[in-house]
Amino acid sequence: MAIWKEQTPAKKDTASFPLDPPPAPLPPRENASNDFAPAPTPAPSFSAAPAPAAQPAGKESLIASDLTIEGKIEGTGHVRIAGKFKGDVNVQGDLTIENGAKLTGGVRANKVTIAGELEGNIESAAVVELQASGVLVGDLKAGSLTVAAGSRMRGQADFGWKDDKGGKKSENGAGA
Repeated sequence: MAIWKEQTPAKKDTASFPLDPPPAPLPPRENASNDFAPAPTPAPSFSAAPAPAAQPAGKESLIASDLTIEGKIEGTGHVRIAGKFKGDVNVQGDLTIENGAKLTGGVRANKVTIAGELEGNIESAAVVELQASGVLVGDLKAGSLTVAAGSRMRGQADFGWKDDKGGKKSENGAGA
């Protein structure tokens, strides 16, 4: 005796529907590489509270807050100093000196953000940002400088000048 009832095949007396024709191939696109381009991001909204620092793209090296290092840093990545470093920093990336950190030495970087203390000269940078807790004791040469209220600086600042052949533009446009 079977516990289940055996299935019988369905009867063929129902009408079958014809299959849809295959879709026509799409015409080739002229610039197919844009299909995978990232979507544009909306403009950031500004609020009264400061936003946390965004992580820069690419490789980043960190000197942790409990480290003290002496030497020289050179390379193409980004450097974040949270501890103490004594020596020159020459990077083709960004340099960030965290709040409570100290760097003693010369600096060359694309963007320099100072929330801690820098005792030395910034020899060439596209952008320098001196945050409210930041201290700079030394001279700086940069394309642009942003200074927050409460920050401190002792030294000479040259910014906003196109530096051609080592000379600065004077008022009449000639090199000094």
